[in-house]
Amino acid sequence: MTTNGAADLGVIGLAVMGANLARNAARRGFGVALFNRHASRTDALMRDHGAEGRFYPTKSVAEFIAALGKPRVAVVMVKAGKPVDEMIDELLPLLDPGDILIDAGNSLFSDSARRAEVCRGRGVEFVGMGVSGGEQGALEGPSIMPGCEPAAYARIAPFLTRMAAQAAGRPCCARIGPGGAGHYVKMVHNGIEYADMQLIAETYDILTSVYGQSASAIADVFAAWNATELESYLIEITAIVLGKRDASGGALVDAILDEAEQKGTGRWTAQSALDLGVPLTAITEAVYARALSARRDLRLLAAKAFPRATRAPLAATPADIEAIRRALYAAKIVSYAQGFEQMSAASEQYGWALNLGEIAAIWRGGCIIRARMLDRIMQAYAVAQPPANLLLAEDFRNAVAAAEGDWRRVVALAIERGVATPAFSSTLAYYDGLRRARGPANLLQGLRDYFGAHTYRRLDKLGVFHTRWGQDGEEVAAD
Repeated sequence: MTTNGAADLGVIGLAVMGANLARNAARRGFGVALFNRHASRTDALMRDHGAEGRFYPTKSVAEFIAALGKPRVAVVMVKAGKPVDEMIDELLPLLDPGDILIDAGNSLFSDSARRAEVCRGRGVEFVGMGVSGGEQGALEGPSIMPGCEPAAYARIAPFLTRMAAQAAGRPCCARIGPGGAGHYVKMVHNGIEYADMQLIAETYDILTSVYGQSASAIADVFAAWNATELESYLIEITAIVLGKRDASGGALVDAILDEAEQKGTGRWTAQSALDLGVPLTAITEAVYARALSARRDLRLLAAKAFPRATRAPLAATPADIEAIRRALYAAKIVSYAQGFEQMSAASEQYGWALNLGEIAAIWRGGCIIRARMLDRIMQAYAVAQPPANLLLAEDFRNAVAAAEGDWRRVVALAIERGVATPAFSSTLAYYDGLRRARGPANLLQGLRDYFGAHTYRRLDKLGVFHTRWGQDGEEVAAD
């Protein structure tokens, strides 16, 4: 039987992530109320993990609310979209002014901003909270990105900072900003994750398709790379996945269907970048690559229609492996630089005042993209005048410049061998476009002015101009 008001916080939705967050809180000494639509999940959690801490299982939403101490803190972990709205609609009439409602799922940031306004109208504080780390992180300590008002964060910080991962002696949790800021930053985190994984997949493809290396041999390569500046969670688990054998004795990865799924956060990141006018090439290409992988039937038809020439694999020298490693690091820097540029643009657009250095700091532990280079990103933003783009930070500028030759050779070799490398290629194109003081967009403006009278500006004088292309050909000052 539930003891009314005994729980410090509660979790609604006890699938893997919700259950593990609840267990995380209980392990830290907090009393946790539990509710799930299907009571079997609540029962399973209590049966398997009930001894881990103070749990208060409930059978209804009303009983769940009654179990929470005031002011109440309720964490919602249900599927993003309509289910979140439905749960909020059910909870709000039962909550009091000053209570806190946390959506810890992967919600769209604009939905979180809207929900914050709805809750504010009832006197309830809404927190749109990004949580990264997967099921293991949720249990042992994730990176936590709450978006809310300062007073709400002050109330929940004692819970969150103890539940979060720790890195360099500090919790991987900080108030990101108001409204949808927390879910926005989590969205960009996931977008960078897409790019990071795509670059890893392309590296694997080059090593298999060009150099004919086995999965186990590539596993050794990634394991060695994890002791370099590429050290990260994703590099670490790539070595583990590539080294895994299945029941047949062969590499498990060789038996996995080559269709990548996605849940939408990468696509949302790319869509937001388009809205903001940010050139987010690496993440967008990663999203497209997953979409293309999902069209397997079409790819099978195209493979017959456009057969690839059979070519003997090249022998990979230590210099070749090192060139690929350097190219991977350079491309990875670009993908992070683009993601942080997007967050900077969103911060300005929505008035969030995001602390980019602090975001890098809380991504150093718990989350999927945790990596050694985040220390350098944090340092880049710690100066009085941070760089307009991470590529301009001295450490990264030097690293990319030093890798440029290898980066070009790797991309050229992949193209020559017919291996698709959209993330590698797009990051290199971005780098080349970024460092051009004058590019070809002058012609674009001339064309736009010709067919649409969209006007143009000149290098040699101030003002906006239009050429009467279809009339007398004269240039005139535009209104």
